[in-house]
Amino acid sequence: MNTPHVVVVMGVAGTGKTTIGPLLAARLGVPYAEGDDFHPPANIAKMSAGTPLTDDDRWPWLDAIGDWAHGRAGLGGVVSCSALKRSYRDRLRAAAPGLVFVHLAGDRALIEDRMSHRQGHFMPTALLDSQFATLQPLQEDEPGVVVDVAGSPEEITGRAAKALAELS
Repeated sequence: MNTPHVVVVMGVAGTGKTTIGPLLAARLGVPYAEGDDFHPPANIAKMSAGTPLTDDDRWPWLDAIGDWAHGRAGLGGVVSCSALKRSYRDRLRAAAPGLVFVHLAGDRALIEDRMSHRQGHFMPTALLDSQFATLQPLQEDEPGVVVDVAGSPEEITGRAAKALAELS
């Protein structure tokens, strides 16, 4: 890639955003930001209680991620963010027009299995159905790639980096 992209690693909970994001950032030689760190405490409390967030809950979170991405324009960066709806991605792109998305996608059973084995995360597996119900996959006019989450983190990261290189 000539000019480093600012990449949003997106997908439902449990697809590996927090694992793949830093690996992809390292491979691209750019900084990584954990999208969950941009949530206000009220959002984390709500999700921890098993309550899905509303769009009104998400706007300040998306705006904070968009501000970070805007600050990385021309410099590159990777940030994780579920970005499940087109309207969320549009809001992120409004703040940082050059964003590119890596949609981590995979089989629901695989994702649920991975979620059930992770420790110390506030997102319960009970919210996975609401995540899939909310998901609006990338559309043809959205800059990005879809990457299958089957395999090891290194394999997934390799597929993501290759797909991004082919976008440039």
